[in-house]
Amino acid sequence: MPVKYNVCVVGAGSLLGETLLEILEARDFPIDALTVVDQAEHAGENVTFRGEDHAVQEIDVFDFSVCHFAFFCVDRALAEEYVPKAAEAGAVVIDDSDAFRRDPDVPLVVPEVNEMDLAAYESRRIIANPNSCVIIMALALKPINDAAGLSRVNAVTIQSVSGAGRAAVDELAQQSIGLFNHKPMESTVFPKQIAFNLLPQIGGLDETGVSGEEAKIMWELRRVLQKSDIGVNVTAVRAPVFYGHSMALHIETERKLSQEDARHLLENAPGIVLYEEDDAGGYPTPMVEAAANDPVFIGRVREDLSHPYGLNFWAVSDNMRKGGALNMVQIAEVLIEKYLT
Repeated sequence: MPVKYNVCVVGAGSLLGETLLEILEARDFPIDALTVVDQAEHAGENVTFRGEDHAVQEIDVFDFSVCHFAFFCVDRALAEEYVPKAAEAGAVVIDDSDAFRRDPDVPLVVPEVNEMDLAAYESRRIIANPNSCVIIMALALKPINDAAGLSRVNAVTIQSVSGAGRAAVDELAQQSIGLFNHKPMESTVFPKQIAFNLLPQIGGLDETGVSGEEAKIMWELRRVLQKSDIGVNVTAVRAPVFYGHSMALHIETERKLSQEDARHLLENAPGIVLYEEDDAGGYPTPMVEAAANDPVFIGRVREDLSHPYGLNFWAVSDNMRKGGALNMVQIAEVLIEKYLT
């Protein structure tokens, strides 16, 4: 009889938590019992899973020892407080926050890229889910790095508002409606109007002018690809898109890789859909192709005419799915397949 697991989802009412529950159900994850947990103000709310309602339990009094897996879909502060408690109680924790990504004893994993790092999960019983852009980028860059070696990555990430949570999605919707109705803009989540606008800074700036989001991407990408000497340069931009992150990638390889070879590698890489058509509109977009779908879509693959070892391409993916919840579930699936049974 197949082994089933007790699963806890912390922050099930968040955008990420909702997506996680959808994916657990769609992939028929082997759940024996599901528990949903959150802060006290959400206690008693109902979450539906596989046709049944589950009342949210209060995290302050919840006993994590009843869980085999605990998926954390909460912010850094809550994760810092409760992730170690859950792991110490015996749960295997998969955490989406950035609280433990720099801990050398905590694997930072994209299963298609560095699943072998999961072998060290027992050190802390915590696995960190990378930044959503890092997940998308690493998936696209791994086949290139394996074939020709990466020496430099220049990226502009164009990130949807859902990455900033439900309040950000609501703010974009309200501002968009307000514009059409000639009403004044109110900005509480973002420092400036996001509707029909672009914000070229995500997070605070350090002394060099690098934003918090850019610093995360640069550091985490090197770790996931296990290549500390890659030059990584990122500009992170928030865009008026509800779901789906996009990025323009300009890379330099150690050995020459033709446009045709690059396309062949990407076309055959796991988790990637190469989307290139000759007609107008023959490229992937966050809203039409990526939103509510699992793959990383790649298009506009071409050689960089300014550099002999340069390549350019465009990538999009749903940041709540492969950029978040799907990656978490895939981590758990690999653990079950290779380490827990």
